Amino acid sequence: MSLRTLAIIEGQLPNSPSTMTKVTLYIAASLDGYIARSDGGIEWLSILDTEGEDYGYTDFYESIDAIVLGSKTYEVGLGFDRWPYPEKKSFVFTQRHLQSDRQDVVFVSDPVKQALANIEAQGFKNIWLVGGGKLINSFLHNSLIDEYIISTIPTILGGGIYLFPPPTPEEKLELISSKQYPSGLLQAHYRRKGNI
Repeated sequence: MSLRTLAIIEGQLPNSPSTMTKVTLYIAASLDGYIARSDGGIEWLSILDTEGEDYGYTDFYESIDAIVLGSKTYEVGLGFDRWPYPEKKSFVFTQRHLQSDRQDVVFVSDPVKQALANIEAQGFKNIWLVGGGKLINSFLHNSLIDEYIISTIPTILGGGIYLFPPPTPEEKLELISSKQYPSGLLQAHYRRKGNI
């Protein structure tokens, strides 16, 4: 393990573009800030299914090396017809004893800062933080999210799983770009201030 990786684990160096790894939270949320219904349901996102429009997903997916996600988000992915994260290494954060036959799924129980340093040490540079809310909160509390690509869906769910479940630390962001789509989706791309 490199001295730089050890320094990141011990909190001596910030996780910024000067380090090897960049973590991007790429996610969709309702107008009132929910990423799923209380039961984890995401069928409400189907209103965005538009022929020929992927909201930049393909380009983003091709730009990342690996994926980090919580165990409940992982289990949602298992419910799809096909594994939603092909050809990418997926690191599933969990304290449960889960198993998978997939060679591209790794279960992680270390604290997020240490786990991310271990992922970086394996050569992964661009990481997609998929969710869910608890894992996002853990990354936020450790200042480990470098960029945010948030797609706001024109739907008010009225309850569910928060994108940023309280309590969350204060985080100042800088807008990189934004784009509006005919479906009503508004996608905003931010970076953490100071990560320039």
